[in-house]
Amino acid sequence: MTLTDEDLIAQMAQGQQDALRELHQRYAPYLFSLGRRMLQDPTETENCVQDAFLNAWKAALRFDRNLASAKTWLVTIAHRRFLQALRDRPDTGYAIEDWDSPTRSPDQTDKIMAERAVSILTPDERRLVELAYYQGHSHAEVAEVTGIPLGTVKTRLRAALARMKTHLGGE
Repeated sequence: MTLTDEDLIAQMAQGQQDALRELHQRYAPYLFSLGRRMLQDPTETENCVQDAFLNAWKAALRFDRNLASAKTWLVTIAHRRFLQALRDRPDTGYAIEDWDSPTRSPDQTDKIMAERAVSILTPDERRLVELAYYQGHSHAEVAEVTGIPLGTVKTRLRAALARMKTHLGGE
């Protein structure tokens, strides 16, 4: 019987390294594809993915399956690590062609679904999502870049993500 991702995290909380190994096998390629798009550097992305799994190992006791799925939890940990890597870099901007170029993804279905979800957004919503999730800006930075009040940025991002989630079937 195959264990669920949530069961694997529970085993990680008990110190079972095989559970971490299995979760890594399941999600490292997915997280790498997300990070590669943000960071552009395969070595830096690989290091961040490894850091994310180390952070997940350390935080496994705090995981609550009632608050998020294992996939969402792992993506959040990895995304935060990618953002930190971007913040640690010297200030350099990216042209849209640089960070939005097609990347090879181990799971083309996820990529297609994400592209479709983003495509339903209005141009303004898409810009906010791109600034926050692809370029790694904080909400405050997005507000500064766009000239939109911080509360409005947060509200619009939350609404855009909710629309994307609905489009993806609530997954």
